[in-house]
Amino acid sequence: MPGNYSARCEPGLVIPVWTPVDNLELIDIVLRGSVYFFLLMYLFIGVSIVSDRFMAAIEVITSKEKELVVRRQGREPQIVVVRVWNETVANLTLMALGSSAPEILLSIIEIWAKNFQAGELGPGTIVGSAAYNLFVIISLCVFVIPEGETRKIKHLRVFFVTATWSIFAYVWLYIILAVSSPGVLEVWEGILTFSFFPATVLTAYVADQRLLIYKYLHKGYRMNKRGVIVQGEAADSGRGTELEIKTRNNGISCEDIDSDSPEAREFEQTRRDYIQTLRELRKQHPTLSLEQLEVMAHEEVLGKGPKSRAFYRVQATRKMVGAGNLSRKISERAQSDLSEVKAELQRAEAESIDIDAVNAMRVFFDPCHYTVMENVGSFEVGVTRAGGDLCQGCTVDYCTEDGSAEAGSDYVSTSGTLIFAPGETRKTIQLSVIDDELFEEDEHFYVRLVELMIVNDM
Repeated sequence: MPGNYSARCEPGLVIPVWTPVDNLELIDIVLRGSVYFFLLMYLFIGVSIVSDRFMAAIEVITSKEKELVVRRQGREPQIVVVRVWNETVANLTLMALGSSAPEILLSIIEIWAKNFQAGELGPGTIVGSAAYNLFVIISLCVFVIPEGETRKIKHLRVFFVTATWSIFAYVWLYIILAVSSPGVLEVWEGILTFSFFPATVLTAYVADQRLLIYKYLHKGYRMNKRGVIVQGEAADSGRGTELEIKTRNNGISCEDIDSDSPEAREFEQTRRDYIQTLRELRKQHPTLSLEQLEVMAHEEVLGKGPKSRAFYRVQATRKMVGAGNLSRKISERAQSDLSEVKAELQRAEAESIDIDAVNAMRVFFDPCHYTVMENVGSFEVGVTRAGGDLCQGCTVDYCTEDGSAEAGSDYVSTSGTLIFAPGETRKTIQLSVIDDELFEEDEHFYVRLVELMIVNDM
């Protein structure tokens, strides 16, 4: 009959054809269709689980960390933990391979089974997946932004590079399949196409690290008097992000990094985010203990942090098959690890106090954190002496140090020496805050205690 079309099913590589295929009743067609559907769903979930195992392994590889020493001018060296893999390189190589592994495998199996002739499924899967990522994913990312809020691309240079290569990929496919050798993919075309992949990764890495010509291009930021970036190329126009810029020191070993390196800036930004979150939680929950606030701050910072493609893929599969929320399990594991670390530190501190309480003399701020209004003028900071032989005198030097607040414009720089007479356990330091009558965000500065010395003749 005109308009009545049908196609004979061919045996599949995994699921064979259910014979006979001619003169079937409606109930047979529905039954066979249901069986095929559930078999395909079973294989789909199985492939997803295996793929997620692969993605989890890639996540372990790309999240590998190492310790580096940050040397800051006038401060003691500080150890920070940074990732071994560059984020851009990891996303373009291992993450892309893991997320596209099912499509790649499907295309390889199909083209091998069809004697290196293009099938109906493989090319459609590859092109369809790329088109889905290009149109649907981008549109969803724009659609889910809450009303009144904005989002900005963190690495704009890398985005331009990868976007250019993505558009070029479609143009290149058209050239090799329709212009250069219509309907045939020649060997040189395949080799040249594959060579574009390392070129993509290399150019994206150059853009990410500002190598070659990028370091000579105009930088869209401005600095304050201390050489601190207060507005970057991807910064919000109403609120800048501070990045410390300092002179590079000489004579640093291969495991050391300077305070102007990306690792040091990332560590400093994470530290500030954690402190800011802790302050906000303390205002919201004034009755909670410090340990409870630390756990809540840890969860909030972990939740706000950027997640990899592997995390979201594994999370989606776990929710689909009812395996639970991955974020909740990570949070529970983090709380357990944090409790164990705190218990271990408390035990070590108790043992240290038991051993050294008699001989060790300690000088510390009590309390260790002060919050004052800008119009307070002057205020006192308490310094307490404990441990050791209180019959002996001691001296300790102190000095102020800039944080986000600057000496001379936000507070009065102070330095000096505290002298504890025999039997004296508490001293105070007088600090002054400058009220400039200008609106500013919360700022902070530090007071350092150095060079504790015991004096016998007092």
